[in-house]
Amino acid sequence: MADWQRTLHRYRFRSEWRLSAPPRAVFAVLEDVEAYPQWWPQVRRVTRVDGRSGTASFRSLLPYVLTVTATEMRRDPDTGVLEIAMRGDLEGFARWTVGAAGGGTRAVFEQEVEVHKLSMRRLALPGRPFFLANHTLMMRAGRRGLASRLTRG
Repeated sequence: MADWQRTLHRYRFRSEWRLSAPPRAVFAVLEDVEAYPQWWPQVRRVTRVDGRSGTASFRSLLPYVLTVTATEMRRDPDTGVLEIAMRGDLEGFARWTVGAAGGGTRAVFEQEVEVHKLSMRRLALPGRPFFLANHTLMMRAGRRGLASRLTRG
């Protein structure tokens, strides 16, 4: 496979969320991954496999489900970093970095993945703008859900 073809299947995302809650409270919600489906509508299912890994399924606006096995690589409340390695329909990593900002919290989400789901690979070129928009919608909903969760306590 040529490098340009491989690039079509790779994605790098970065989202920054400003939240009015303290960093420790935000970190506590983000580290409780089994509860994500309660506040993030596109996270359909999270099932713990053991103390460091589990499976998760995601679906946003487009009619496809992505399923990954996630393994905890780093959980550091002192630096506010949560990081997982993923394999399955997506392979790569995702990381939250949570810190104080302006009397509240700045939560930065970074993700670098290669898509392995066959239907998405086949539609890589024409589908890319839609896949990117789908991810943007998912992140917006996640931010709203997290803010609401933090307000409810």
